[in-house]
Amino acid sequence: MDKLIGKVRAAVEKYRMIEAGDKIAVGVSGGKDSLFLLCALAALSRYYPKPFSLIALTADPCFGGREMDLAPVSQLCESLGIPYIIEKTNLGRVIFEDRKEPNPCSLCARMRRGILHNLCLREGAGKLALGHHQDDAVQTLLMNLFYGGKLGCFSPKTYLSRKNITLLRPLVFCQEREIRNACSRMSLPVVKSGCPADGLTARKDTEQLLESLSRQFPDLRAKLLGAMQRAGLDGW
Repeated sequence: MDKLIGKVRAAVEKYRMIEAGDKIAVGVSGGKDSLFLLCALAALSRYYPKPFSLIALTADPCFGGREMDLAPVSQLCESLGIPYIIEKTNLGRVIFEDRKEPNPCSLCARMRRGILHNLCLREGAGKLALGHHQDDAVQTLLMNLFYGGKLGCFSPKTYLSRKNITLLRPLVFCQEREIRNACSRMSLPVVKSGCPADGLTARKDTEQLLESLSRQFPDLRAKLLGAMQRAGLDGW
């Protein structure tokens, strides 16, 4: 845990993510990445030289018309002393029933972030931390290249002028396997996704391709991340 928190702090400091007095909302999906991010930032807040506060936000898509069982997540937030707000939404119905999206992930992500942005404004949080990690970054790079024919990735830190909110991705130096192992050791209450498209996406295909390539090219993820940094790609 300490090693990973060190990587989180390294990302925070390299990209100047936190300033004294910040109120940071953590987007909590219930998955391992967002739960670990919440715990890591809670730990960092106890000794970081620039004091900041946290709030946890969940936009429940209500897939299949069912609310997520977030009681264990609520208990975790209580143990960490972090306020937790759950917003029930109709995302599941809109995407899978009304619009019948054949490629739902991009739209779902955009709509969910829009809800989280509005929650940040309502709760007075000027920054929103998301659980994207190193694997997500290099997968996004490859997906943009293979599917869109362009070089691009999300940024570690992004200012949204229309909302006056800054998006943070403090896990960008952490590998998914490290996060998975940490969650297991910490017995974090990971909530299984109820999304009908879970595991059946272009991102999953890219993940498998990257895993295959990594066996041939050691440290491929780190090399791709380093390439983005040296090129200054999208704020890296």
